[in-house]
Formats: sequence, C-alpha cells, structure tokens
Amino acid sequence: MVKYNTAFQKKIEDILHEGGYIVRYEKGNFNSGFCVLEKKRVVVINKFHPLDAKINSLIEILGIVGLEMSSLSDASAKLFHELKPVATLL
Repeated sequence: MVKYNTAFQKKIEDILHEGGYIVRYEKGNFNSGFCVLEKKRVVVINKFHPLDAKINSLIEILGIVGLEMSSLSDASAKLFHELKPVATLL
C-alpha cells in the first residue's frame, strides 16, 4: 500500500520527466482534472485539485502516454511497472 503524499507525487512526476514529459500545475477546468498535449509532451494538472486527485491523475496519465522504458532509471522503471496495472483501472 502506497501513501499518497507529496514525495510519492514527486516520484510519479520523475517518471514522466525521465520519459520526456513536462509536468505543469495550472488553473483550468479540464473534465478529467488533467490535459495531455502529446505533440509538445506536456502534462497539465489542475492545481486546485486535492493531492489524491492529482496523484490519481498522474497515475492515469502513465497509462495513456507512451514512455520510452530505456530512458527511465531503475527505480522509476520499477515504480512504473507497479503502477501500470493501477493506471488501467482509473
């Protein structure tokens, strides 16, 4: 069981950064709480959402975007493989 805290949020952000994505927290009225700009490789999360909603959005994004596994560190790749099944459920 993983605790939803800012350290865990940072680990997920690191996976996206290593995969070539920029994570930004902005004001917005996205239907799902986030927006992914595939061509620019930018992920925008609603900054007004609570921490657990931000983390759930980041996990869901991991299931959507195509990350190059070779660019991930060992720790990030391990966490990615642990979260991938969860991402498909969200």
